[in-house]
Amino acid sequence: MRSESVEIFSDTTNAAIMRHPGRRFPGVLIQGDTLYALCSRVDSLCNEIGKTSKGYKEANEIRNELWEYLNQYKNVLIEHKIQLPFSDRP
Repeated sequence: MRSESVEIFSDTTNAAIMRHPGRRFPGVLIQGDTLYALCSRVDSLCNEIGKTSKGYKEANEIRNELWEYLNQYKNVLIEHKIQLPFSDRP
């Protein structure tokens, strides 16, 4: 872990806008519990629309990307011995 200054453009709850050092454009900081909720919602959506539906492929790609972010988030918190802000059990 390291500490650096970031430019904070907005402190909006669950969607802070900030620019990481060395980046041209700002990004959105999504809290871990919010990311988990988004992953759960897109899981439900994929289950509802079913694999044979027209939009399933794209919805599933979005789901996979969100879960990659969440898995990276979880691994970093575990590595730094920080408790997850959500229950990781079904």
